[in-house]
Order: sequence, then C-alpha cells, then structure tokens
Amino acid sequence: MTTAGVFAPPVVATTGSEDPLAPLVVLLHGRGSHEQEILTLSDHLPVGPAYAAVRAPIAEGGGYAWFANRGIGRPVAESLRAAMDWFRDWLDSVAPEGRPVLLIGFSGGAAFAGGLLLDDPARYTGAAILYGTLPFDAGVPTTPARLAGVSIAVAQGEQDSVIPRELLDRTWRYLLGESGAATTAHRGPGGHGITPDALNAVADWLRECLA
Repeated sequence: MTTAGVFAPPVVATTGSEDPLAPLVVLLHGRGSHEQEILTLSDHLPVGPAYAAVRAPIAEGGGYAWFANRGIGRPVAESLRAAMDWFRDWLDSVAPEGRPVLLIGFSGGAAFAGGLLLDDPARYTGAAILYGTLPFDAGVPTTPARLAGVSIAVAQGEQDSVIPRELLDRTWRYLLGESGAATTAHRGPGGHGITPDALNAVADWLRECLA
C-alpha cells in the first residue's frame, strides 16, 4: 500500500463461464494464502457461473492478507475499510449492478466476505462464511435483521483451534438468529480446513442460489 492509502490493482484468477452476464462467484482466500489456492474450490462447485479468485492486497507470510489484525479474527477497522473500498472498485468494474454476485470466503477471506456483506447486503446474492468469523467490532454493522433475506452458508469445524471459539460461536449465533439471513449451516468434525462434507454443503447451497 502506498502512503496515499491506495493498493495496487488486484490480481485475479478466473475460470468457468466467460459470459459477462453470468453470475459471478468471488473466491476469497485465507490469510497467508493466494488466489490460485482458493481457485481450486471451483473444481468442486457447480458449472455455470464465472469464478474469480482475488489476491488480497497486503503481502504477509509468503502470501497475502485482507486486513491488519488486532488479534486473530479481529480486523483493524481502518484496514478492513480500505480493503473493502479497493475490492468494491474492482467488483463494480467487472459486475455492474444487476449481475448476480456471490462471495465464498475461507478463514480470513470469510471475515472479509462477511465485512463486504454487512457493509452493503443488497449488493450480493449470497455469501459463504467458511471456517472463519464475521468481523465483529470492526466498523461494519452487525445489528439485528441486517442480513434479512440474504442467502448465507456457514461452515465450521468442531475442533477448529485457529479461529477463537468465542468468535466462531458468535458468528454461528448471529447468522442463524438475529441477522435474519436465510442460513444453511454445517458444523462437523475436523479442524481449520474445508472437509468434503462441508464442500458438498456449499456446492448444494450455491446450486440453490443459482436456481
């Protein structure tokens, strides 16, 4: 990031439909990862939409991150806002209003997807929050009914020791309760990684969204 607070243009890997009107599924990788790794999820997701995996704007740990942290799962509000504005500039250039957009985020990418959705719920057809937390107390609203009617998938591992359990539980309660979202939920054995069962649940959820 420059001193002016402007990130470099995003690096994006794509697959799937090349129709500019096809639904766009944006894949958001975890902290320290990159766009090519998360793009492999598309091999297990429905055929039909366009898939775009975006590289996060902050270099970190041999990979990239979406925001600076106050602690694991706790974004610095100003950093989250800068990255969300940068992302929206890109999104609005490739998916004008009217083109369906869905977000699928893993770990840090789940928190970023949650931030984008909470910031502007009407912009997105749905979002999958996988093995991560919503960005609570980070400058985006988490008020009751904020996500009323929005289609959400959430997946968590019962033995996840990376994301603090209090944040996983708070995310679970909010998405299945006061958020008002239409939530598909999967919580199963395993740690901080997408299991085949969770991936199948996300694929089914996406199929329903696209239908």
